[in-house]
Amino acid sequence: MPSRTTLIAATAALIALSAPLAFAAPAPGPAPRAAAAAWDTDRAASAYTADPGAVTASGSENPDTTPGRATDGNGTTRWSSNAADDAWIRVDLGATLRINQVKLEWEAAYGREYVLEVSKNGTDWTTFFTETEGTGGTVTAHTHPQEVTGRYVRMRGIARATAWGYSLFSFQVYGGEPAPASATRANLALNHPAYGDLYQHAGNSPAYITDGGWPADLKADRTRWSSDWNADRWVGVDLGATSTISSVDLYWEAAYAVDYEIQVSDDNRNWRTVHRPSAAEVAARRADVKSPADAVGRHDTITLPTPATGRYVRMLGKERRSFYNPAPSTAQFGYSLYEFQVWGTGGSANAAYPPLPRNPGGAYNTTFFDDFTGSGLDRSKWRVVRTGTEMSPVNGESQAYVDSPDTIRTENGALVLESKYCKGCASTPNGTFDFTSGRVDTNTRFDFTYGRVSARMKLPVGDGFWPAFWMLGSDVDNPAVSWPGAGETDIMENIGYGDWTSSALHGPGYSADGNVGKSQTFPNGGRADQWHTYGVEWTPEGMTFTVDGQVVQRTSRQKLESTRGKWVFDHNQYVILNLALGGAYPAGHNKVTQPYWGLPQSSVDRIARGGIKAEIDWVRVEQK
Repeated sequence: MPSRTTLIAATAALIALSAPLAFAAPAPGPAPRAAAAAWDTDRAASAYTADPGAVTASGSENPDTTPGRATDGNGTTRWSSNAADDAWIRVDLGATLRINQVKLEWEAAYGREYVLEVSKNGTDWTTFFTETEGTGGTVTAHTHPQEVTGRYVRMRGIARATAWGYSLFSFQVYGGEPAPASATRANLALNHPAYGDLYQHAGNSPAYITDGGWPADLKADRTRWSSDWNADRWVGVDLGATSTISSVDLYWEAAYAVDYEIQVSDDNRNWRTVHRPSAAEVAARRADVKSPADAVGRHDTITLPTPATGRYVRMLGKERRSFYNPAPSTAQFGYSLYEFQVWGTGGSANAAYPPLPRNPGGAYNTTFFDDFTGSGLDRSKWRVVRTGTEMSPVNGESQAYVDSPDTIRTENGALVLESKYCKGCASTPNGTFDFTSGRVDTNTRFDFTYGRVSARMKLPVGDGFWPAFWMLGSDVDNPAVSWPGAGETDIMENIGYGDWTSSALHGPGYSADGNVGKSQTFPNGGRADQWHTYGVEWTPEGMTFTVDGQVVQRTSRQKLESTRGKWVFDHNQYVILNLALGGAYPAGHNKVTQPYWGLPQSSVDRIARGGIKAEIDWVRVEQK
């Protein structure tokens, strides 16, 4: 289910950079503060080694599958629970840690539904990961941006996938002790909350810049923050209290900043710049252009001429490094940082991530509605989108969107989006097209955050016909955000098959073919060319997609950020209705390449005869 705004050039650049990047050995810097365990230590395994009684469970299948077998570091042994849905396994880490990830390696008897929980006292538990559709295998739950601090971690089963108990080869926990307040010079950032804007995926979140480590040779693809591909990106740390900062150490991966600022803040909103590389330093960094395989990272030690005071410290990127891709062509990617150390006095171990927003109470009220009973499209509610004016061609689609009653009109109390064929007849600033079609949206008319969004629709069925009902983040046209950073919510897509539709979410780390999506098949012989109601309930905690009132996809913010990437659905979106022809999504299924990508001759002939249209009875938005 690829997006209609796939960035082909960006995808090619990602492939080019997918190999591990090489680094030079770093220059010697200040030694980090001694920690209780190395940054890449499995703290569950070390707790078990220190005290086998630290790992307990609700029960075991037999004496050879006791709970310690999940934390003994042996990938061939396992814990197997008693045969009960509510079975659990728990580890006492021996100290209070900020936990950045938990990794489960399931045997065939896996959990279909379960939660991961943390506790400071072994009695009061907080859930930080919920699985409702488990498939076994290896599951890595990253905790950013949740506050997951405690001494005890457990997996608590809800529903088994088999008649057996739960069976884990491995239960791994990673994290470290947060740096406490210090009256002497120390790395105040160690295992503290870290923040940033858009990053590549869950495994490259800001949390990893303060975990206390980097690979010894600075060559391995180990824990690190990696931004999306935009120069205007930042990452920073909360020291927990106002501190006196004397120096900062940045351990860069190859994708370092050519130019950047170090800034401090008292409130994480208003920033003061305390360092920026000199023009000569920037020039030298800019000149270091290599292929991704040959590129090297940097270790920047920044000693402030005058100590700065503040609670928050960040790196604000100004210019990204260039890579040969291949030579003499160059490309720029994101910023990538292994470790961000802040040296000084002050700080506090009480720094914490703020709670994630919760669903509001109250009843829903209609805030937008159109039943298309007027004599024409209500342009106070809808913007007509034209190829070459409001948008450029995307995804290899064959149509040009035009403003014409032939393609966009109201008829018999419904909005009609119809496709037309005329060889070479559609001339746009982006070239000439053989097809025209209709697209409307509520951008600048009705942009909103959270609510229930629904529409009753009847779709055309035929290879390569691609009607859609969806939303885009209202900041998608901002170059500092763009797609997929703005977020895309596909409430309904159909690519010409009569028996199914799909829904999906796209964002950084989960876009195009890697989206978070589902397909649904109409029950009881239903078809897409019959009237159906498609909807989504969008809340601060997640998205629930429905067809005719039946849930077809449920995606929580908690799970998406734990396993895929940043949740970018916390700001305005707008509604879109369109009828596309051919392109990446249909072609991925029907494999058609001629006469148009994803659109076979039989479908071209049907469009030429007329009557290929999507009909929309009504659109409604309800909000609390």
